[in-house]
Amino acid sequence: MSGLRVGVAGLGFGATVHVPAFLSEGWEVPVVWSRRMERAQEQAAAFGIPDATDNFDALLARTDLDAVAIATPPAAHFEMVMAALAAGKHVLCEKPFALDAAEARAMHEAATAAGLTAMVAHEFRWTPQRAHLKQLIDEGYLGTPQTADLELFMGGRPAPQPPPPRGAGVAEGGGFLGALGSHYIDGLRHLLGEVVEVEGQTRTLRPDRTDPATGALVQTDADDTFRFSLTFAGGAVASMNASSVAGLGAGGRTFLTGTGGSLLATQPGGNPQQDGVVLGGTLGERSLAELPMPERYRPFEDDRDPRLVAFRLLVREFERGIREGVSPSPSFEDGWRCQQVLDAVRESSTSGRRITIS
Repeated sequence: MSGLRVGVAGLGFGATVHVPAFLSEGWEVPVVWSRRMERAQEQAAAFGIPDATDNFDALLARTDLDAVAIATPPAAHFEMVMAALAAGKHVLCEKPFALDAAEARAMHEAATAAGLTAMVAHEFRWTPQRAHLKQLIDEGYLGTPQTADLELFMGGRPAPQPPPPRGAGVAEGGGFLGALGSHYIDGLRHLLGEVVEVEGQTRTLRPDRTDPATGALVQTDADDTFRFSLTFAGGAVASMNASSVAGLGAGGRTFLTGTGGSLLATQPGGNPQQDGVVLGGTLGERSLAELPMPERYRPFEDDRDPRLVAFRLLVREFERGIREGVSPSPSFEDGWRCQQVLDAVRESSTSGRRITIS
């Protein structure tokens, strides 16, 4: 048992991944929060959690919590994070981290001033493929990294689709760029360093959606398709093309090159898989071949949800941060830097210009 105690706010993804992950890692979860009391009570009963509430201020006033995990839609993140920090709670916040870079920076600065552990839930850093790519690049497999080419094409649903799950539109934090693009931007920063220039486009190719509750046709401006190109401070360049409405879809592909070799990771859907592999080849070899996956990147199995192993490893880092008085990466600073890139993609899409990040 870790001896640490967390309240979980938001019971969509929070109930699917956050609560099971914290409980599995030995944390106590004394209380869960939802805007709908019946939802909070239902999930508390399902997990054997003592208390449920729809009053976030009451949750923060409790003395039996060390931390708060915020798994709400992004429009609520700023207010809830700032209140949690003011209440002296360590915070793990879902992505997309904020509605814009100004919010993200304010949350980062507040966490720093409070001296509290604050992390963003970019758990994909702990998937075997992403962790192995990071190790190989750090060890010099690519030589000097030069290019990254990414694709993510998902689909298979007939039109019109249901409304976006993370907000009704861009103003509420909805859209494919934030929902999954943020994970890939975080991954690229983790592998290649800071982004200094951005060019991009976002599009809503299927604005017609069906409200599952009423069957009515509704419109959304949340992007379902995006592309971007990034330049990194170290000189590497990256590009990504992605769509969530791409017919049957072809999954994801990450191809990295450098002065000494190449690396390739593929996945069948939007998220990297726990059984994913990495292919590589160095100069002089004739083709890419599967590289042995270090056992430490698959330390245990958890078949309840494909994201749970990576998320549990993130929770372990969150606990380490609390015990050591630090904010491990992906920290709120990482969340802010990622949000700068998201904002720049949208600004570039509107203006048609390349955007410089300082």
